[in-house]
Amino acid sequence: MMSRSYTNLLDLASGNFPVMGRERERRRLPRVMTVPGSIAELDDDQAHSVASDNPSSLASDRMIIVANQLPLKAKRRQDNKAWIFSWDEDSLLSQLKDGLPEDMEVLYVGSLRVDVDPIEQDDVAQLLLDRYKCVPTFLPPHILEKFYDGFCKKQLWSLFHYMLPFSADNGRRFDRSMWEAYVSANKFFSQKVIEVLNPEDDFVWIHDYHLMVLPTFLRRRFNRLRMGFFLHSPWPSSEIYRTLPVREEILKALLNSDLIGFHTFDYARHFLSCCSRMLGLEYQSKRGYIGLEYFGRTVGVKIMPVGVHMGQIESVIKLAHKEGKVEELRQKYEGKTVFLGVDDMDIFKGIDLKLLAMEQMLKQHPKWRGRAVLVQIANPARGKGIGLEQVQAEIRESCKRINEEFGKPGYEPVIFIDKQVSISEKIAYYSIAECVVVTAVRDGMNLTPYEYIVCRQGALDTESGTDLTGPKKSMLVVSEFIGCSPSLSGAIRVNPWNVEATAEAMNEAISMEEAEKQLRHDKHYRYVSTHDVAYWSRSFIQDMERTCAEHFRRRCWGIGLGFGFRVVALDPNFRKLSIDAIVSEYSRAKSRAILLDYDGTVMPQNSINKTPSAEVISILNRLCGDPRNTVFIVSGRGKVSLSKWLSPCRKLGIAAEHGYFLRWPQNKEWEISSQNSEFGWMQMAEPVMKLYTEATDGSSIETKESALVWKYRDADSGFGFAQAKEMLDHLEGVLANEPVAVKSGQFIVEVKPQGVTKGLVAEKIFTSMVENGNRADFVLCIGDDRSDEDMFEIIGNAVSRNILSSYTSIFACTVGQKPSKAKYYLDDTTEVITMLESLAEFADSPASSEEDSDSDGSASGFS
Repeated sequence: MMSRSYTNLLDLASGNFPVMGRERERRRLPRVMTVPGSIAELDDDQAHSVASDNPSSLASDRMIIVANQLPLKAKRRQDNKAWIFSWDEDSLLSQLKDGLPEDMEVLYVGSLRVDVDPIEQDDVAQLLLDRYKCVPTFLPPHILEKFYDGFCKKQLWSLFHYMLPFSADNGRRFDRSMWEAYVSANKFFSQKVIEVLNPEDDFVWIHDYHLMVLPTFLRRRFNRLRMGFFLHSPWPSSEIYRTLPVREEILKALLNSDLIGFHTFDYARHFLSCCSRMLGLEYQSKRGYIGLEYFGRTVGVKIMPVGVHMGQIESVIKLAHKEGKVEELRQKYEGKTVFLGVDDMDIFKGIDLKLLAMEQMLKQHPKWRGRAVLVQIANPARGKGIGLEQVQAEIRESCKRINEEFGKPGYEPVIFIDKQVSISEKIAYYSIAECVVVTAVRDGMNLTPYEYIVCRQGALDTESGTDLTGPKKSMLVVSEFIGCSPSLSGAIRVNPWNVEATAEAMNEAISMEEAEKQLRHDKHYRYVSTHDVAYWSRSFIQDMERTCAEHFRRRCWGIGLGFGFRVVALDPNFRKLSIDAIVSEYSRAKSRAILLDYDGTVMPQNSINKTPSAEVISILNRLCGDPRNTVFIVSGRGKVSLSKWLSPCRKLGIAAEHGYFLRWPQNKEWEISSQNSEFGWMQMAEPVMKLYTEATDGSSIETKESALVWKYRDADSGFGFAQAKEMLDHLEGVLANEPVAVKSGQFIVEVKPQGVTKGLVAEKIFTSMVENGNRADFVLCIGDDRSDEDMFEIIGNAVSRNILSSYTSIFACTVGQKPSKAKYYLDDTTEVITMLESLAEFADSPASSEEDSDSDGSASGFS
């Protein structure tokens, strides 16, 4: 089924970028620009698009990674005169280099975690570029606050974690100034990328929700840039996401990427649903790859959870043993069964629910009192989160209550560590914990279980030859709402809101047979060790290469303003139909064939009244009045409707129901083009269609003489599309042995006799003209949907089959600028009528009449 994005390029061209600070006088730009490779910037700054029509080599030597923060640590020297920078080895951005080719240069663009005085910024930027290949982005303070603590944390982060701002205490209401700051911050990042970008050779990989509109800024400047985006947070369901006032702007910006990545299928499915419901886009799966058709580009959708850095964790295991931290903790908790929680301090990590589950377990299973301990490490909050103080107070109150009720001298059931813990100390806790509990109510990925599994496997210290083998058994109680949950099939998955069930899961985890624990651990370790961070990044870059390869075979055109901007990828020979050119060829032709679709071509697709206007009738009659013209309306509509609407046009040929019925010019009788006149299959297909119609509000069945059509344009877009796919499979099974074809179209599923297509109508018309010694030397064929592509295909092959001459002027034209087998396009029905009016005017001209008098008087060859 064709996406609604294909109907016309103006549909998505809307919106302008907001301007921060003082108002500027904007240049007036045309609403739609169709000049290939020359795109104006989003504001008054001059920019020059880089768009090569030659395929770029996929062999690249540089990757530009863009994220909100650089993978660097920074601090002042003690004399406060200089900055000291070092790599942050814990950062995912620094770890993913392991999956890239060894000879690929990696450049980072992002901000620093520290404030750098404006006087020092140039020196710091040069230092970081020379020493670390990092390009810092320094955001003005008034933008930074509204960008990060404002729109990112109070709007996007909460919304993506399913928190709606029903009240002031439950999240920040949408603030236009924060959105403007978000856009401005993304523009700052784009300027830094552009400073170092070689658009013909570089890859750009953008990370996370802080930079979701960055792809539009870069795509406007560089049409053929290879660009991927990966979202590290959840993507919410369409019911949640659609509450965002700037929902379409963000979707359109992301779709300017070549590849969009998610941790889980659920997140990708929600994103695809949003694109379907809000932009009318559809996706397809081809050979295992999911793609969204967007103006001729197939935007790839990648599902690949991130992994951990095995080498780094193993090195820290060695460090923790060397420092004696593991042995120290073993002695401290000797005789105890340790549950461990490691979470950031925010409202979505479910720490309070974990404490309640621990309390419930001690109540229901008294045998664990004095033996089971929950060690909860709470990493400091990353930002000014919503409701943070309230959650912290509740956690402290729960810890106090549980320890007072179940504690005794020498035993505290809950150890709450509310401070920064070193990486080696955290690894030591992993090594001695019997079970890790993750009760986040919503989380993007959460690598805590992966790190725990590797720590329990242990490591080999090659320097000393010491075998640091762990217990090789790891139990996990994990929330079903976190990204790593689907990949941990041996974990005990829980709904963290169900405190009783979580308590039972914790009891089951530590009560399980040792052999079972080892089996689960082995299964998990095999997955975690093979799907590490290098595997993730390598897989992403390979998919980006594959997706971009197809885009390079097409010609890229930048269209639209603001967040309505998008790149249209079309065949290099695809161009707009010139009225002057077609009139010139029309004037020289001696025998012309004009084939026109009805709906969406001479009649607007969304028109309620399908009766043609007096203008259309006049144009058709004037074209038919020229004896050198053979004019046909080729439509999927029934012959009764077409006969009624086009009754004033007596010299017009009509092909109804995709050509099953054919009426030649100046004839009153209809002929049947198909050999098959058995319609017993209708009794089989109609009950199936009725079943889906009853279950799908807004759908209907149109019964034609030769076909049955199920329509769902007025149904819920997501449900209608799902029902159409199911119906297609159902009908193909029921009608497998019948002489019919089951096809999906634009908001329809149609069952019709085999061998009935508009392409065969075109072939029959051209052949008949040849048989009458009147081979066409001018062909104009216009249509707007998939069924018309059959005509375009036949016309493209007609010369080689000797149906048309090599000297024939052929104008196959689609309505709307979209991928097509046609070589030309017109924007809409208005332009189609304007073009036909120009041809009709030539037929009315004196010059045309003089040529007619010199002709032999033969018409189109039809009586």
